[in-house]
Formats: sequence, structure tokens, C-alpha cells
Amino acid sequence: MSSEGRVDRVMVEPLPEVAIRTRGLTKAYAIYSRPGLRLKQLFWPGRRKFYQEFVAVRDIDLEIHRGETVGIVGRNGSGKSTLLNLICGTLSGSSGELEVSGHVAPILTLGAGFDPEFTGRENVLMNAAIIGLSRAAISQRLDSIVAFAGIGDFFDRPVKLYSSGMYARLAFAVAINADPEILVIDEILSVGDEAFARKCFARLEELKKAGSTILFVSHSSQMVIELCDRALLIEEGERLLMASPKEVVTAYHKLLYASEASRAAVIDEIRQSGRAGPAENVAEPGQAPAQIPSEKPGAFDSTLAPESTSEYERLGAAIKNVCIVNALGEKVNVLERGGEYTYTYEVAFSEDAYGVQFGMMIKAGTGLEIAGQVSHGPSDVLEYVRPGQRVRVSLPFRADLVAGTYFVNAGVMAVREGEKVYLHRIIDALLFRVEPLKDDRVTGRVDLRVGKSRIEILPKD
Repeated sequence: MSSEGRVDRVMVEPLPEVAIRTRGLTKAYAIYSRPGLRLKQLFWPGRRKFYQEFVAVRDIDLEIHRGETVGIVGRNGSGKSTLLNLICGTLSGSSGELEVSGHVAPILTLGAGFDPEFTGRENVLMNAAIIGLSRAAISQRLDSIVAFAGIGDFFDRPVKLYSSGMYARLAFAVAINADPEILVIDEILSVGDEAFARKCFARLEELKKAGSTILFVSHSSQMVIELCDRALLIEEGERLLMASPKEVVTAYHKLLYASEASRAAVIDEIRQSGRAGPAENVAEPGQAPAQIPSEKPGAFDSTLAPESTSEYERLGAAIKNVCIVNALGEKVNVLERGGEYTYTYEVAFSEDAYGVQFGMMIKAGTGLEIAGQVSHGPSDVLEYVRPGQRVRVSLPFRADLVAGTYFVNAGVMAVREGEKVYLHRIIDALLFRVEPLKDDRVTGRVDLRVGKSRIEILPKD
């Protein structure tokens, strides 16, 4: 830290493991209620404060390893983008320490660093130089950048004519063709069409395999679960939780849907869970968990109990008696692939509820959503449920899943003040297992077969 209290951003020699390290990193802004007070502060420094201090990032400790992909989640205004800008060096911290080991390629605010009067080609040449590519390297990779961006003739037109999707394509094309050791992305992956997003994800996988460190902000929980090794939850500039993507996303959703009155208690609960350490891992589909003894399909295994269950605040409804039953109505949690079952639970209402729907979501051990369903469509919801009424929910499903363990959520939604809200939701309410088949030929997570495979040997041309 400098003598003036500002953070010195230090570029250090590459370390064997750590790519980014922060200690007590803080960024505060002085907010003046009127311009004249800024002038007063210049004349009377240190004597009085003519401003209010806003702390965007507060005392953040991080250690991100080389080759890791880390997602940052949090509510709007929580400090996510500020943290990325500090790491990239586009902002200076107010206090604390920051070490960055390796060449950084940032993709921050949409269109940042682009001159609207310049063409896409001119902006590419300028941006590539800014992030450290030599003129020879730029020339060598220009064709790859043009091909990846895929914006056709617009590449040689002023970027002020671009759509947001074109901005995203151009910025991403430049950054990933710089072969970055550290790639920093701020929500830009949510812009653009699905085909381009898939191309971006494929390239990110290549960078991961090549050992690049990837740090990104996203409001897409599934993107964080699918891409990341770890995730960080930030609230009001504070690091609340750094853990597995599934654990962090569950905490984030709980915070996101908490009422104003209960938010402080939820934040404290998440903060305490982060201090308690990571939860126990659960076997992925395709891996038989060693600690769970094998049972015949159709049985109930009492050892199959989730340790990661989490509940949303109850807003006039409570979910109870969650279970899976077979065709005979027997409670089961060891399922046969292709078997038909019913996911069932009861909901007790203590307040008036309007536009009510019930639902389920089956997830893999990582938290990746596999499949779900709701009880009613938008046009046939339960119009009204009175206080004191109990409802039994029955959602039939077929277990066309590969062998492994799975979690199921349960939720009840209603309309309040024109918006859909969860009256109650239980994350990881139940754990079940699908038993492996002999001579199993299915890969992935879902069994899509509709018949027997057929192979034909064709004659030579």
C-alpha cells in the first residue's frame, strides 16, 4: 500500500499455483451532495468530511489458483463489477493488497475501450495492443478474430452502428485470441444469440484445458454451475461465501428471494456457513457412492438423506412430507431406470394465496438442473387457496436417468403484487439414487433411447 493509502497493483512473477490474491481489498468512494463541497474538501483536507463514504468493496480476501474458473454472483449493486475492475487494474483500491500473476485479458462493460467512431477492425487493432499483443501477433491472429466475431461487413464499419450483440462478439473475439493467462469477464456472455454463446463456452473450455484462469460475473446460476470450479457470493461489497458452485448458488437464491425483513438473518446465516467450511461432496451421476450400500430398485434406503437441504422463507405456506412413491403408493428412493414414479408433498397454507403453482426440479450432485415440471400452466393456475387449506401435490415422472445420485427441489409459487414469488421452497428436499444396469451403454445424464441400436456395414463405393 502506498503512503497515500491507495492500493499498489503489483505484477509479480508467475507463481506455481496462485493467479490472483487479495488481502483486505477495499474500494470506497466519496459522495458529495453538491459540487461546492468537493472544493471545500480540497481546502480543508483531513479536518472535516464534507462527503459521505460509500464502500463498494469491503475487506475482500481471495486466493484464486492458476487454471481455476471462478464465478462471482450477487444481487445488483453488490460490488461484483467493482471487484473485477480492481483485479484488471482499471480501478485503484482504497486499501488492502492485490497481486496478479499473469497476463490479463479483460472483457468488462459492454463496448468499454471501443471508440464509436472507429471501425471494428481499427478497434480490434487498438484493443489488441492495449492488452499486450505485439503488432506481429495481431496480424497473425486477425483472421481468427474476424472469423470468431462473425459480424461480416460490419467489421469495417464504425462500431457506433453495432448492436449490443455485435459489441459482445467483437470484445470476446479479441480477448480470447490473446491467449490470456487470466481471462476476466463481466456479464458479457449474457449478450448475443445462443449460437454465439455456445461458441464462447466451447472456447472457454479450451482455455480451461490450456491452464488459463477464468474469472467472471454472471446472473445465470446454471452457467456458474456448469463452467466453474468454485464460486464467490458478494453482498454489499462483502465476501459472504466462497465454496462449490452448487453451495454458492443455493445461498444466492436464498438471499435473492428473502423478504426485506428476513434478509439480515439470511445474510448472517450464509456468513456463518462460510466459516463452517465446505459441505461434504456427493457422488456424480455414473459414480456409485461408496458410503451408500446398494439396494434393489424399488426399495427405500434410509441412508439416502441429503445433508445440503436449504429452505426459503415461508410466506404463508409450508411444504411437508416430501417423498417419492411407486405405482403401489410405496415410499421409495432407489429407482429403476425407466420406472414410473410420483414425486409428492403436501402444502399447508396459512395466508390467502392467488395464482398458485407447484413444482419440482431434479438436479445432479453439482447442482446442474436436469429436468423439472410445474403443476399448472400460466393459463390454468389455482386461482385462490384460502388460509387453513392443505394441498397434496402429485407430480408423476419417469426415471430416464443414468446411474447415480440426484437431488429434488420442491416449491410453491403464487402471485403477489403482480409478481410471481415463492411462498416456500426447499432446495435438496430429497435424495434418490438410480441403480446401474448390466451392460449399460448409456452415457451422459439422461437415457434418450427409444429402441435397439442398429449397425449396418455398407458396401464400398
